[in-house]
Amino acid sequence: MAMLLLALAFTFLLASAFFLSTLLPSFTRMNRKSTVKATVKKLGTYTLEEVSKHNTRTDCWIIIKDKVYDVTSYVEEHPGGDAILNHAGDDSTKGFYGPQHASRVFDMVDEFYIGGLVVQERRS
Repeated sequence: MAMLLLALAFTFLLASAFFLSTLLPSFTRMNRKSTVKATVKKLGTYTLEEVSKHNTRTDCWIIIKDKVYDVTSYVEEHPGGDAILNHAGDDSTKGFYGPQHASRVFDMVDEFYIGGLVVQERRS
């Protein structure tokens, strides 16, 4: 009986260690604050045409609620993979506020803010 209990305890410890080793790295990534900064520091106003030119993995701007963000330096770090490129150079508001994003994304995005849309092209 003692051997059975010892075997069960050992199995439990191994399972716990495995579970933590797979869960902990993603939990750590999820809770750390991104240190990536926007590459453009000067704030400005942009037209939809200007933003549309920044639509690649190496030059990626998005619009969220009439604000323009240069997320180029974040593309490779994006937990959703290439999903961030679906609206590169375009309005990403709907996808940004989707259920897949944790609330921390709303704080993170300010790091990438580079300006707003020109008044005539704002949607809200």
